[in-house]
Amino acid sequence: MNPSHKKALAALKNMFVADALAMPVHWFYNPADIEKAFPAGITRFEAAPAVHPSSIMSLHSTQAGGRGAQGKNRRKPEIVGDVILKGKRPFWGQPHQHYHQGMLAGENTLNAHCARVLMRSLTANSGHYDKRRFLDDYIDFMTAYPPRHPDTYAESYHRGFFANLESGKPRECCAATTHDTPSIGGLVTIPPLVFSERLRGVSLSEVKEHCLQHLHLTHPDEMLARVCAGYVQLLDDLLFRDSHQEVAEILARAAKNSCGLDLEALTRKSLDDRHVVGRMFSSACYITDSWPSVLYLAYKYTSAPKQALLANTNLGGDNVHRGIVLGVLLGLISGETLSGWFDQLTQHYEISREINALLATATTGK
Repeated sequence: MNPSHKKALAALKNMFVADALAMPVHWFYNPADIEKAFPAGITRFEAAPAVHPSSIMSLHSTQAGGRGAQGKNRRKPEIVGDVILKGKRPFWGQPHQHYHQGMLAGENTLNAHCARVLMRSLTANSGHYDKRRFLDDYIDFMTAYPPRHPDTYAESYHRGFFANLESGKPRECCAATTHDTPSIGGLVTIPPLVFSERLRGVSLSEVKEHCLQHLHLTHPDEMLARVCAGYVQLLDDLLFRDSHQEVAEILARAAKNSCGLDLEALTRKSLDDRHVVGRMFSSACYITDSWPSVLYLAYKYTSAPKQALLANTNLGGDNVHRGIVLGVLLGLISGETLSGWFDQLTQHYEISREINALLATATTGK
């Protein structure tokens, strides 16, 4: 296996590790609540606890994206329960309900499963991206009964998409815009597309265009699109970096170009991680804060990927989606899979098979 394929393999495997690691304390906005639920903090895969102290799932609409009423309109199907998340509607509307209630240690969240949907879609199409094929597979996956994933919660973009689809809009025009459209969750499915096409020799400019088309299907936001372009550039720089290129320089350049952040100056201050992610930058999903948070953690913990993912997890907030993006970067940097954790994922065999199949198309498609 050549170095670039090895790095892509590690990146894709580590994204699922990061997701499952953070799942039990996803959207815990007070790190003290994490320590209360898990006295030593998260140190391994854990099941979702019964109570979520900062959950606002009861405020989120079950009929569309964003927040709103959770009442059934008898004149049309309810998005949560009737269209997607079939069988999960009874868990909505309850105070302190965990977003990922019932999920077991080592299970992956819905958005990580959507990355797998894209991987399978790419593989079935010999590594070529086709947004129509992806939309077919995405809609089939999300509306399946019984559900093909263990999650209870669907982010605003999923609910908004299917509300628009139910209203009769064309699939390509179903992306909804809400207050949290520019969120780091929009970057979760980007790496498989980048690796599949770049390893086959597709030009970087064309890959960037495909990634922005893909992003626009679910997250139509110009600011997020700019960050996405910077993310694709960073993935490419790390994927094909020469041995003499310093990782710190690549990360510093990406931070400066994409969000004007001076990583060297920030880390020189030796601030506590909770000061950086939580005070300087919000731990919420919004890309204005989550993207620099990821870059900071990748820069600080370049040589300690396991420590990096534990730090990200125990900072709380949208640690699942931050973690996925961070896990990909760390895999590219080290070229090593966190096998001790990956092999504990409940579906590690299936995920490994899908990743290997995707990367095989990059080899045979050249």
